[in-house]
Amino acid sequence: MKLFKILSVLALMAFFSSCSKDDDDNDREVILAESEIPSAIMTYKTTHFPNNGISRAIKDTELNTITYELDLVGNFELDFNADYQITDIDGASKLPDSVIPQPLLDYVSQHYADNFITDWELEANYQQIALNNGVELEFEMDGTFLRIDND
Repeated sequence: MKLFKILSVLALMAFFSSCSKDDDDNDREVILAESEIPSAIMTYKTTHFPNNGISRAIKDTELNTITYELDLVGNFELDFNADYQITDIDGASKLPDSVIPQPLLDYVSQHYADNFITDWELEANYQQIALNNGVELEFEMDGTFLRIDND
């Protein structure tokens, strides 16, 4: 019976340690006060989303890579890289035209005139947008249409 109790305690300890957050010492998420948000990110936000307040700002350090996330009132999420460049914009409604490269806007107005862009993402070697009808489109970096993303 004593062996059973010891094994039970060890099993519980193993279970709880496996359920703990699997973070490296370098991985951390920090909530930023508005005054702590880098000025380049604030400039982007006030230029393109002047009427949307900030509901949350996060600086995330994961495996020595820094990213920033701004959650805005109105259900917009802006992601920035360590150089404060925008990499992803997710919205629940139409994104401002000012955040979308002109060739992508032109393509959507020509081929999807009844729809609008709700998400934009910059990948390593292409751009992707999502429309309010669920269609996702991929473009080269210069804005040349590549394909409809069927994933």
